[in-house]
This record gives sequence, C-alpha cells and structure tokens, in this order.
Amino acid sequence: MAHLYIADDLASTSVGASIALRGQEARHAAGVSRLRVGESILITNGRGLSLECVATSVAKDTVELVVESVTEVALQQPVITLVQALAKGDRDERAIEMATELGVSAVIPWQAARSVSRWEGEKAVKGRDRWQAIVREASKQSVRAWIPQVAPVASTSQLVAACATELTLVLDTSGTKSLSDVATMTSVSQAQAFRIIVGPEGGLAPEEIAALAGAGAHIVGLGSNILRTSTAGPSALAVLNELLTRW
Repeated sequence: MAHLYIADDLASTSVGASIALRGQEARHAAGVSRLRVGESILITNGRGLSLECVATSVAKDTVELVVESVTEVALQQPVITLVQALAKGDRDERAIEMATELGVSAVIPWQAARSVSRWEGEKAVKGRDRWQAIVREASKQSVRAWIPQVAPVASTSQLVAACATELTLVLDTSGTKSLSDVATMTSVSQAQAFRIIVGPEGGLAPEEIAALAGAGAHIVGLGSNILRTSTAGPSALAVLNELLTRW
C-alpha cells in the first residue's frame, strides 16, 4: 500500500461502495504514480477516515474505486501543536514538514520578535496556504489519516494567553531543565494538549521568554548543542513520541 490520496469531501462509507477520486489527486494517481486497474491504494479525508480501495477505472481526471476496507483512525492523544517561528529561507517549512511526518497534531506560525520573515496582509494568507500545502504533502508521504491544520499567524500575546489552557514547552538554550526531565513530570504526563514553541534563527527575545515563563510555560533545553530552528521542533517531537510510548 505505497500511495495515499486525499479526498477532502469523502464521507463515511462501507465496504463494497463505489467512490471516485477526482481533480489533482486523480491526475497524480493516473499520470505520476501510473495506477492501473486492479491495483490498491489508500484514500483518506484527512479527518481520520482511511479506506483501502481497488481501482476499477483509471482516466486522466477521474479514478473509479471500490472500497475494500474502512478504518476510522482516532486522533492521537494528547494533541501536540508545533508553534514555529517564521524563519528566513525555507527553514520554517522544513520544520513543519518533518514535524508532520513525526506526528504533530497542528501547526501555528508565529511572528516572533526576531523573525526576519514578516507575514502581513496578503502575504499572511499566502504563507498560511503554502504551509498547509506542505503539511498536506507530508501527510501523504507519511500515510497519515489526520492532516494537521495550519492556524493563522499568531502573536506573542496570543501564545502567552494560551498557556492557561495548554501545557507549553518553550525550546531555548536558556532552559535550565532538559526536555526529558520536564516531560516526565506528573503534570506533563497527564496533559491533554501540548504546545512546543520554537523561536527563529536568532532565538527568542528575553521579553518573550519572560512573558511565556510568567504565564506558566516551561523553558527547556535540548542538550548542549545549538539546534537550528528547522530541527529543534522535530527533535522535541521525537523525544515526546518516545516518552508518550507512541514509538
């Protein structure tokens, strides 16, 4: 089952039902993957529904399929959100791509004080759309039934306010505790939702750290080496996956 395709409007169905894959996904299946009649693929709506299907007809813009199995995949708990600061080049995009492959539940772009990239007006809309497309493709590559949603770009004040409802881990070299130490605390192990906050290339500004820590966030380190903004979030997710026994 090498390929996953996304049908956003797909609703619950049953074994033996006929469904159709259309548009860009169908063109990719027919023209790029060269799907043939009789071959099997996976279809998801990105919201937990996963179907194993067999192709009965393959055309340029439409692939007809018969459902062979239906699986409802539960959203992994606790929910883990990556708050990724905007960064220059494609480092922030690489971060969210890897985080998606590692199982992040949601992504929030953050306009940090030291972010070189600025999302304002139409650029904010285009930036969010691009991140959602990256997350979508990464979900297909990693064969995920749940596609993380990318929220609108957040301000520091919004992140501070969210500390009251979600356990927040801020990755920064100033942290006096390691991520593994903090993540094994009772309050963390019982949390229903996490937020991992990653700063831009220049790191978090002192006032950002103070505001987040004052709101209850944990400031944690990831060892003695300095990680790039593109690798810090995925590294933290790997640690949490192990501690939460997802791996």
